[in-house]
Amino acid sequence: GLVLIFIAGLMLSVLFGNGMSMIWHGEEATWSEPVASLIAGAFSWVGETGAAALFFIAWWVHLLILLTFLVYVPQSKHAHLIAAPINVFFSRLTRPKLSPINFEDESQESFGVGKIEDFTQKQLIDLYACVECGRCTSMCPATGTGKMLSPMDLILKLRDHLTEKGAVVTSRAPWVPAFAFKHTRGNQLAFAAASEQAAAIEMPSLIGDVITEEEIWACTTCRNCEDQCPVMNEHVDKIIDLRRYLVLTEGRMNPDAQRAMTNIERQGNPWGLNRKERESWRELRDDVHVPTVKEAAKAGEEIEYLFWVGSMGSYDSRSQKIALAFAKLLNEAGVKFAILGNKEKNSGDTPRRLGNEFLFQELATNNIAEFEKAGVKKIVTIDPHAYNTFKNEYPDFGFEAEVYHHTELLAKLIEEGRLVPKYPVNERITFHDSCYLGRYNDVYDAPRKILRAIPGVELVEMERNRERGMCCGAGGGLMWMEETTGNRINVARTEQALAVNPTVISSGCPYCLTMLSDGTKAKEVEDRVATYDVAELLAKSVFGEEKEEAAS
Repeated sequence: GLVLIFIAGLMLSVLFGNGMSMIWHGEEATWSEPVASLIAGAFSWVGETGAAALFFIAWWVHLLILLTFLVYVPQSKHAHLIAAPINVFFSRLTRPKLSPINFEDESQESFGVGKIEDFTQKQLIDLYACVECGRCTSMCPATGTGKMLSPMDLILKLRDHLTEKGAVVTSRAPWVPAFAFKHTRGNQLAFAAASEQAAAIEMPSLIGDVITEEEIWACTTCRNCEDQCPVMNEHVDKIIDLRRYLVLTEGRMNPDAQRAMTNIERQGNPWGLNRKERESWRELRDDVHVPTVKEAAKAGEEIEYLFWVGSMGSYDSRSQKIALAFAKLLNEAGVKFAILGNKEKNSGDTPRRLGNEFLFQELATNNIAEFEKAGVKKIVTIDPHAYNTFKNEYPDFGFEAEVYHHTELLAKLIEEGRLVPKYPVNERITFHDSCYLGRYNDVYDAPRKILRAIPGVELVEMERNRERGMCCGAGGGLMWMEETTGNRINVARTEQALAVNPTVISSGCPYCLTMLSDGTKAKEVEDRVATYDVAELLAKSVFGEEKEEAAS
């Protein structure tokens, strides 16, 4: 309301001054200044001398309102008028990725962010750039399903905490004269800090008081909030930094997440299954040839692609079918590939998103060493999380190779005529975009090209698709944690898919497929709505549906 009064005052003072100027200088009414002309006509009786005096009064009123407005803006929510352009100018131009921690820096007393001043300058500018439009919160899967987390509230609470902390540290209210805003909390803290009460001041803890742990662990890292933000705020990195502090400095983690971390440390997979059984999935079908790098080298075969299977494809019985279908398609297209087999470990995506940066870097270093040992130049994977990690985050540790998602490679093979979808798959299919494939890497067209190339397929889009697609709920390590508040995210996404009446819900991610499959079971529609990976649907069309179902 106060801002509207300021703006109205500025406009009225200008218009009134223009009207007085017309009387003062004896100007005729003109269509180009209709309001000023009306004012001049209404006040024509004041005369030239009176008009001149009123003009200068209007000018000074305008200036005083403007100066007051400039003092008020930094103290109000409208600080974004100053911070937003700066924030946009310094926003990242590359794909979103997390910044590594330098564990060899002996000067670091803690890791992650445990105090507001531990955030980078860019992250702090974010806080004052927020326009409070709520677009981030309206698209957040956590907020939409009743969780504590709200991306906008997260930014605003951090902003207010920074303002109050600054008042205590500097003994000054932020940016404004004390008398102007003496009743604000920032001013009161500033006065207290400058007096004998300073020792009694106890600032709220950043984690726990300002931002609760429930909020921190509710984020799926889908980055939909960042995509929607008009001022380029980055929410996810802040949440991960808070997680890093909890995990690496305080040793606190969700028990389910901790169990997954321990299993990855010991066996290289979140379930803690025997690492020596990682390559056993390839024995499930006799009609698929999947050599290891060692076997290919022994046979004198040159491989073009390393197929990174991932923990899901290696151990999860449902995802193993995806890996086998993809491998058979590669066999059919004559693509030379191999797997690391039992030497493959977790990509590190799960530990990194859960805040265990140390474990991520250990896994990254070991995996890169295996890649270099095998002479890997190209990697293809069915896991968008590994795809994003290899493509955007491993280069920070010296890794260089071409990285492909399996839908990208399959679309390319169809285009080259090396794979021919000839058998009809008569299904009404809706496609769910994986966050780490779509929003993180802009891969939207490849899976759709494959589905459109399959005879008999009717592709229908959900209301929220592509850039606006909703997360399945597995990202950010939440695949390994139970949802204890609100509704389940995967069920909410499944409901959105069911709204277009599909017979098949498809995806290009084994995590997404698991969540959507559980969603159909929760909605009790699994008998009439199937869930398939794009590779499985293509295999049905290339080899024949009956043949594929019998083999799998």
